[in-house]
Amino acid sequence: MSGIVVFIHLAGAVALLLWATRMVRTGIERAYGGVLKDKLRLAVSNRFSAATAGFFFAVALQSATAVALIVASFTAGGYITSAIGIATLLGADFGSAFVVRILRYDLSLLVPVLLLAGTVAFRASEERQWRQIGRILFGLGLLLLSLRMIGESSEPLRQSSLLPVLFNYLASDWISAFLLAALLAWAFHSSVAAVLLVASLADKQLLPDALIIPLVLGINFGAAVIAALLTKNAEATARIVPLGNVVIRGMMTLVALALQFAIQASPSLFAGNPGEAVVMVHLALNASVLVLGLPFAGMVASTLEALLAAPTETPANDDRYSALNPAHLDNPQQAISNATREVLTVCNKTEIMLNSIFDLFEHWDLKRTQKIEALDDQIDSIHRDIKFYLARISATALDQQSAALSQNLLGATIKIEQAADIISQNMLTRARKKHERHVAFSGEGWAELCAMHREVLQNAHLAFNLLVTRDVEHARQLVTRKEAVRNLVKSSEEKHLDRLRQGNAASFESSSLHIDTMRDLKEINSLFVSIGYPLLEGEGLLRRSRLVQPVDL
Repeated sequence: MSGIVVFIHLAGAVALLLWATRMVRTGIERAYGGVLKDKLRLAVSNRFSAATAGFFFAVALQSATAVALIVASFTAGGYITSAIGIATLLGADFGSAFVVRILRYDLSLLVPVLLLAGTVAFRASEERQWRQIGRILFGLGLLLLSLRMIGESSEPLRQSSLLPVLFNYLASDWISAFLLAALLAWAFHSSVAAVLLVASLADKQLLPDALIIPLVLGINFGAAVIAALLTKNAEATARIVPLGNVVIRGMMTLVALALQFAIQASPSLFAGNPGEAVVMVHLALNASVLVLGLPFAGMVASTLEALLAAPTETPANDDRYSALNPAHLDNPQQAISNATREVLTVCNKTEIMLNSIFDLFEHWDLKRTQKIEALDDQIDSIHRDIKFYLARISATALDQQSAALSQNLLGATIKIEQAADIISQNMLTRARKKHERHVAFSGEGWAELCAMHREVLQNAHLAFNLLVTRDVEHARQLVTRKEAVRNLVKSSEEKHLDRLRQGNAASFESSSLHIDTMRDLKEINSLFVSIGYPLLEGEGLLRRSRLVQPVDL
């Protein structure tokens, strides 16, 4: 088999691994993301519990990077302190390493079972929950299949005359090996995939023992940098957690590399089999980072807060970087891409507002109130800039597809801005009244509102993703969820009236707040769902009217 054919097979297997990992993660986020986020937010009361929660969250999502982005948004929203966020991420790094240990077991018999179960679950029901469960199971099956494919694809590399020369050189140049491994982890955006690939190559006796530890250290350094790069344009408070992880995890990998130069430890100290040694070195490193780094989380957070304090205190929104580059107006496709990036900024700020408002119903906080109001002002400003920018694009020569994209993007921006107004004007007023009047929702009523809030948040994620993916299936799922929220509202109204009939004092005092909050959530959900209408209409999947046509007699 020629070298190019071997490379194509190996690249395809790695691509399947990356896709399967993403498939599992997004399935879990869509099916259980709201619940997991609530659990995580409640579990981070101290550094130890935060690290434990981060561990299990990373195991569930199979990605420490995903946890980093979620925790960064929590920190930006004021839900947790930066020190707790860094501790959570250290636990997530260890959880991600634990996932690699699990996936190294021979689970090949599960491949057909998972693929079959995933297909049945996906096709058996139109309910989004079942479809996402099917997606998760099918993704796990593809993930295990990709690992087997990587092993089979790398088998012919044993006869390669070039790879031994390359690997032997890297075995004598650990700094180059460290940097290449860091680049590999960054390119994959996944330490799990990078470590599994290196372990597979080690299983085939393709890697010299002296190269294993530098490669694993490089992968961990690259993995620490991923979240920091993904949040580089976020506000300062959101950047502290991923940067803190770079400081602790990144610095400890550099220290470990320096120690390796000094003592030249053999991977056989961790495991006799080279592939197992790769995994155990990875696990041992992240366990050491967790144990040794946890006491320093507070100090690192305080230092980074001091360093980033100046940009945070700048009140003017004009200093925010904008993707709306006037120089790109002559290129409609680039200009529309720029506008899309700005709309995603509006989506992120709206999501923070939607998350924060329910915390205010539970615990009134004047600073958080001011932050919601400030976010709404920023959204209004960005919305205005996007509107004028898209109008200027329309003045250029647009083809039909670009003109439709521009119009749909403007429509989506208007709907998201309207949702932000409902949060900042209607819901914030209700939260303030609840605080001033010392009113409490009944336990059942609050549970119903929280369930509705979680559903709207999940639909918001689907709607915001549509702006980038334009996935017809996801648009269809989003529109079907409108009925689910309508049913939740109807059910809650009926239960609320029953509680009033039974003389529930809390329900009586909070009656108008309860009903008005439900209807606010319903209206916000309708705005998010309508983002999917143009995509479905373009595919001919949307009815023009729900009215029954009259019969001519």
